[in-house]
Amino acid sequence: MLGPDDDGVIIAAHGRHYVVETERGALVRCMPRGKRSVFACGDRVSFAPAGREAGVIEAPGPRTSLLLRAAPHRHKLIAANATQVAIIVAGEPSFSDELVSRILVAAESQGIPSLIVLNKTDLTSSAQAALERLRPFEHAGYCVLAMSAKCDIAPLRARLAGESTVLLGQSGMGKSTIVNALVPAVDARTQEVSTFLDSGRHTTTSTRLYRLPGGGTIIDSPGLQGFGLAHLTPAQIEHACPELRPMAGRCRFSDCRHRSEPGCAVHAAVAEGRVHPRRLELLHRILAAEESS
Repeated sequence: MLGPDDDGVIIAAHGRHYVVETERGALVRCMPRGKRSVFACGDRVSFAPAGREAGVIEAPGPRTSLLLRAAPHRHKLIAANATQVAIIVAGEPSFSDELVSRILVAAESQGIPSLIVLNKTDLTSSAQAALERLRPFEHAGYCVLAMSAKCDIAPLRARLAGESTVLLGQSGMGKSTIVNALVPAVDARTQEVSTFLDSGRHTTTSTRLYRLPGGGTIIDSPGLQGFGLAHLTPAQIEHACPELRPMAGRCRFSDCRHRSEPGCAVHAAVAEGRVHPRRLELLHRILAAEESS
């Protein structure tokens, strides 16, 4: 029986359809008031009953972070209150290092630490090539965890303990295998939540929160093809590259774009090996794409 004003956490989100888990463990199908949805998986919300096992979300609780991606005229909220982002990549199929960079920028802009997980290391030939492509991110200070979810999930499980982690990546990287290895009875829980979302089409396109044995949660988001950063300014995108922050304000020209300008501190750092050239190349690609969109 729902109370007049219940609280809970959004554990599944698809468009304006949400599943809220109450403190008592009940699942409630909820929708927001009005046409615009401002809620994300992981949000703590209060809701009012609107029929049997249904509710209307009244307001979100305080957020510590909000991870989102954005095109010029559309925002997609991914997860709220995350304490960590895990980017899942693999050697087969090949991953996009620009997409990895974009996710890292979005996470950094919210102050969320990131981890890059190289899955499918049992495919040794492609895994070695993938590791080499990830060197620029290691050089920038990001942790790269190499593992095979099919063989041993323990290395990743240890990094997720006590955290609220968003799992992001392209399709085919083995994210579903990771979730199945981390969460017992995940299929049963997924089916239960899908029933509450009230449509089979939500099964593979909704964002889901799962509680981990021993503490912590993971938020599993559908496979990505792109990750827009239209909600960030060029200065914010550059600031979200941690290895470039020490060079802020040190270029000869205040409007330096770190291309061919004389006295560029970033190019000097690249020449000295303090910044990987691929990271600068990716920054230029991201800025050019966002400016032209």
